[in-house]
Formats: sequence, C-alpha cells, structure tokens
Amino acid sequence: MHGKVFAKTIKLFLLDGVPNGRMTCELSNWTGKAYKIPRNRIKESATREELSSTGVYLLFGKSDISSNKDLVYIGEAENIIKRLSQHLNEKDYWNEAIVFISKDENLNKAHIKYLENRLHQIASSVNRYEVKNSNTPTLPSIAESDQAEMEEFIENIKMLVNIFGFKVFEELRQIKENTSKSDNKLYIKAARGSDAQGQQTSDGFVVFQGSEVATTTVNSYPNAMNKLRSKLIEEKVIIKKNEKLLLQTDYLFSSPSAAATIVMGRNANGLVEWKSNKGKSLKDIESVD
Repeated sequence: MHGKVFAKTIKLFLLDGVPNGRMTCELSNWTGKAYKIPRNRIKESATREELSSTGVYLLFGKSDISSNKDLVYIGEAENIIKRLSQHLNEKDYWNEAIVFISKDENLNKAHIKYLENRLHQIASSVNRYEVKNSNTPTLPSIAESDQAEMEEFIENIKMLVNIFGFKVFEELRQIKENTSKSDNKLYIKAARGSDAQGQQTSDGFVVFQGSEVATTTVNSYPNAMNKLRSKLIEEKVIIKKNEKLLLQTDYLFSSPSAAATIVMGRNANGLVEWKSNKGKSLKDIESVD
C-alpha cells in the first residue's frame, strides 16, 4: 500500500518580474520557504534580510563534458547569503542556487547539519546528478521529535526542488497511486539475449537494473544508438557477466524506442515492443479508450 497523496497549493513569487530571475516558493501550511537565485543575482540579494538566516542550499551547474551528469553541491550555513557570496569566488561550475530557510527561524545548527547530510544521502542514492561535495556531511544527533520534523521538511524540499526543474532527489522508478510495483513494469524478451524490464515515467523510459541487453547488434543498427551502446559499456553501465550483457543500474532513456533499440540490438518501436505481463503493448496501455 502507498500513502495517500494530497493536492497542494504552491505560491510562486517572481522577485524580478521575469521567469529566469529570482523567485520564492511557499507551500500552504509549511513554515519553510524556498528561494531560487541565479548566480548573477546573488550580489543584489545581499540586502534581503531573510537570506542572512540559517538554512540549507543547493548549487546547480552543467558539466563541461556533455556525456556527464549535471552537477549539484549541497551545503548548510548559519548565514546563507554570506556563504553563497563566498561560493562565487570558490566555485565556478554552478549557475543557480536553491535556498531553504524557515519563516519562523526555528532551524538551528543541528537541524541544518541533519538536513545537509540527508539531502546529500538521497541525492547520492538517486544518482541522477554528480554530487560535488568533497566529503560526506556528518549526521548530528538530534531528538526524535526534531528528526521527525526535519524528515517532513525534507519531503517538502524534494518536492519544491523538483518543481524548480531539478530532479536531483526524484527516484528513476515511479510507483503510481493504487498500483503495485509489478503493475508498473513493462517487458521485452527477444533475440540475442534480450530480456529486460522497464517503466514509462514522466521524464523518459527507465530500464531496470539487471536487465539483459542483446549481446550483438544487427548490421543496420543506427549509428547514434551504436555510440550510446558503446558509451554505456565503456562507462560500465552495461557489463559483461557469464556471457551476458547486464545493466548495472537503473538507466533513464529519452524514449521507449531508444530503450528498446539498446535492449534489442536493432531498430525498434518501443511503443510496440514494450509489453505488460499480460501482453498488452505500451501503445495500447497509453491509448485513450
């Protein structure tokens, strides 16, 4: 059984009146508040008194190597804007900061250290972004009641970071309401050792860890897919084990067809090839009756 998900009201405020400027984000009945601040607006944010308070922050950037993951640094500070100003001189890879503070100023040093550690742990586990922290933040000992409060705070942080467009905390696999894990799975079992499981998600198609990929490809295999296949093998996302090619981790593809083409070793229409355990194609599953 999965917990009931309730609708939520979110208040966005564009501080600069433009969509790519600074903005704040608040949830109804939550004491926290989020700020999204582009790097080039950090200096002019120094006069905002609330940003001198205690909180946690994330710095987001792009890798210079196109094949690498996007970058994130997770930190805490007793004076957020002062710390962000220091990062302008210390770190040049980031271009956007997301800050979380408490409107009633009830976050102390132990709280933000706890938040920093847990957010680092979640981001590392999800593994969508390259986490740039050189050390794992220490986990402080806090009271059980404080821990419960901080875990609720974390759930809201995860939601708002996602709303801001960064999926650093979102698991690749998504369990839909009122369904079991098996109901979400789609399958391919085909020639040359293809035996895979996956799932259509909100931002692509995930092929699950342990799936078997075709050991060879056909002569007409698309060049772009061949490059991707070689890259996945080179980066050990796909490994050879007992004469099989296995996916080492869940992997997000841009589409069901890209996923099917890699799995099957030939050009493939993923809408047709991916099927439920009852033999129903993804195309039929998505069709409106």
